[in-house]
Amino acid sequence: MLRHPSSATSIVGSVVLTTHRYGDVEWVDVVDATFADLDDVAQRYGLAERTFDEAHRRAARPTLQRFADHAYLVAFSGTLAEIDMYLGPTWLVTVRRHDADGHEWDPTAAMVRFQRRCGDDPSAALLLLTILDELIDGYFDATDDLEDRVEAAEDQIFGEQVPSQRVVQQELFTLRRELLQLRRVMMPLREVIAALGRQEVPGMDGEALALCRDTYDKILRAVDVVDEQRELVGNAVDAHLAVMSNQMNLVMKQLTAWGSIVFGATLIAGIYGMNFEHMPELTWYYGYPLALGSMVVLSAALHRMFRKRDWL
Repeated sequence: MLRHPSSATSIVGSVVLTTHRYGDVEWVDVVDATFADLDDVAQRYGLAERTFDEAHRRAARPTLQRFADHAYLVAFSGTLAEIDMYLGPTWLVTVRRHDADGHEWDPTAAMVRFQRRCGDDPSAALLLLTILDELIDGYFDATDDLEDRVEAAEDQIFGEQVPSQRVVQQELFTLRRELLQLRRVMMPLREVIAALGRQEVPGMDGEALALCRDTYDKILRAVDVVDEQRELVGNAVDAHLAVMSNQMNLVMKQLTAWGSIVFGATLIAGIYGMNFEHMPELTWYYGYPLALGSMVVLSAALHRMFRKRDWL
């Protein structure tokens, strides 16, 4: 294990720049830099003018670009915070920002993991793979949280006290959108790690290459987990629609049953409400109570029949 890693903080322009040293390897971490700050950092470390061109705008997906003296990578954390990484022979520059929700990737766990992993022979490539490995672990944390939310949504769908349909629908479609966003940052990263495993970037050998292969297997598992959860969310959406349809059918059955019950009484009242002079029982003394009694008996019989058929 590397015994004497060191860190130093400096200010370049208006941005706080943290430098971690592990033997001959230097990790420069830049947070929330402006365009001018990025240009100052590039000039300070003697990088090509075009090196930070991509960092001037938010990337849409993970990517890998190779330059003459370094490589450029983009990856995202489990909270979809972007990390731009610039890999040189003995240095690594990371540029990261807070996302729209204020989330920021914390590099502390990656630092601890690299110190434990690098031994007495640290390399910039191994540092890069350690960061990617830590980011992928963040994907599993995100999928665990999403899995809990999927299970909670399923409990709401089939629970006795079901919340409003709008709440359930909103949660299901939010889950679907978040899983899609997570998959969009994971699938291209799989191709980036595969390119590193093919040694398309200098320095990918030894321990770094072995870790690259392990990291590739891990990102494949993460993608499988996301695909499984997307299928579960799809099944939950179908189940919710089925529950809504069953509830609608139940309401329609109840309306039909009550309509039939009321129809019997309405039929009798309608017949004796016709304005004809000669009708049976119009002048009969018991005609009125008999008509009311017939309405009650018919309605009660229909109500009993519908209750027996579980329509009411």
